[in-house]
Amino acid sequence: MVLVLNGVIQDERPINTHALFLEHPVYRETATQLLSIPTKTVGAPGLLYVCQREMAAVAPHDRNVNIIGSDDATTCIIVVVRHSGSGAIALAHLDGNGTDEAVSAMVARVQELAFGYPEGRIELQLIGGFSDPQGYAEDLFSNIMQSFHKHPLEIDLTQSCVGELNTIVREEINWPIIYGVGVNIKTGEIFPATFPDKGPDLQLRMARHFTGSHQVLDIYDSAVGMLRIGPFNYDPLRGVDLWLAQSDEFILKHLSTSPDVEPPHFAMQVRATLRYIQDNQFPAVTVFRNNNPHYFRRDETTGCWSPVRY
Repeated sequence: MVLVLNGVIQDERPINTHALFLEHPVYRETATQLLSIPTKTVGAPGLLYVCQREMAAVAPHDRNVNIIGSDDATTCIIVVVRHSGSGAIALAHLDGNGTDEAVSAMVARVQELAFGYPEGRIELQLIGGFSDPQGYAEDLFSNIMQSFHKHPLEIDLTQSCVGELNTIVREEINWPIIYGVGVNIKTGEIFPATFPDKGPDLQLRMARHFTGSHQVLDIYDSAVGMLRIGPFNYDPLRGVDLWLAQSDEFILKHLSTSPDVEPPHFAMQVRATLRYIQDNQFPAVTVFRNNNPHYFRRDETTGCWSPVRY
């Protein structure tokens, strides 16, 4: 019973996005402000990119990260939790899997990073998800609200650019307006963004979506300033050869929750991931030898992630 909307503690969570915007018009105003910011293309140097079903938390004084962000969200929602006093930030790209655990982990990580800063509120921002025909994003919004509402801490919703507010109609088809956001970790500024370079081990990280892994993975070790992938395992994907033999249109239709509005690289990215799964059916054996994570350290010359060799 501790979700705060427009400065007021709520007894009940909003039943849907429409009710939220009707009862609290301030969220229309903040969404309009976010939507008015031009989309920035963010390069790899200083970027901590968070894939679908991943989260990461970082403090403003982290020397390895300038921007944390995620994109390619259609029916997914990007969740940002920030401590207003310390500036500590956690960001997740949620699709409905592992929501309760991810919400608890995000708040806990921000609290850890904010230790020693007694002043400040926990602020929540939701971006992405559009008015899709199947209502996937609406269900996800409800799922996320429920998870935050039952959290014991007071959590202040300051941005909700989701659903109808993140929807534009083109040729009678609903499209998302914002597909991704970045957050400047020094200032907390949030802005629409696209990320051509999504970081290392991308196919390995994406393989989890297609193989039934429901956990939201924490990918950043802020204590040592390193990107950390795994270890994890997944089940072999049956019929992967058949999927790879299909057309891009078939892949788009059957492996997307929003085939009409996916970014242009969707089918290419899915193919690369399916080929990775085909080559690495048991990652616990072939990828994470000795059960060790893959660590990446920021290269001081290029600003990009480079593998740590042991």
